[in-house]
Amino acid sequence: MSGAKTPGFDRYIGIDYSGAKTPISSLKGLRVYMADRASPPVEVQPPASPRKYWTRRGIAEWLVVRLFEDRAMLVGIDHGFSFPMQYFGTYRLPPHWPWFLDDFQRHWPTDEGHTYVDFARDGSCGNGAARAGNPRWRRLTEVRAGAAKSVFHFDVQGSVAKSTHAGLPWLRYIRQQVGDRVHFWPFDGWEIPASRSVVAEVYPSLFRREFARQGRTDDQHDAYSVAAWMRTADLNASLPEFLHPCLTPEENEMARIEGWILGSK
Repeated sequence: MSGAKTPGFDRYIGIDYSGAKTPISSLKGLRVYMADRASPPVEVQPPASPRKYWTRRGIAEWLVVRLFEDRAMLVGIDHGFSFPMQYFGTYRLPPHWPWFLDDFQRHWPTDEGHTYVDFARDGSCGNGAARAGNPRWRRLTEVRAGAAKSVFHFDVQGSVAKSTHAGLPWLRYIRQQVGDRVHFWPFDGWEIPASRSVVAEVYPSLFRREFARQGRTDDQHDAYSVAAWMRTADLNASLPEFLHPCLTPEENEMARIEGWILGSK
């Protein structure tokens, strides 16, 4: 595995995401846990402020600061990072992830201060209807992960559609701020340059049963489980097989556009 880090991350950050309210709303469902090679995950509290919980903006800004540190980090965020191939075909979009992020944010400006995802859905801001998806469309990684729902499946229990539509513009923000200090996997390639931090999509349902709950809420436990699984997989050298899932050449190219859930084979 030329250039891959096997193992060798210094920190592991698990983020349980929420698409509720606005990017500057304090949300109980936003949770961050961080571990290092020597210690299991602990919860990271937001900076001191009148807000009790994290905001989406606050998490993005905190991550930018962390990613500028001279420590290789593996960051797992619980929302979709891209859309199915049917979306790209329907809207005649080039199969290019950074271009997709720009196009999406123009239609779904959910990173703007007082914007709810539903504002873009109903046309109060942006033009979500011009980039709407079909809940029957699923990415290959969602099919392979089993119970993962479509990124367009709104208004159902366990849906990731709202968090995905809220989170995508913040991936764009992080990418713009940090540049090539971070490797967005697998869009920047399956191989990870040495000492490079990585941001990846995760699905906590794959991991949460592997770890005792120990009094954590559902959101806390999901973030904890992501960080704990990434740390364990790195330390026991099983992580490379997850960073290089078994795909045909055609599936490989599809996943470079649609994204892949870390932990799904």
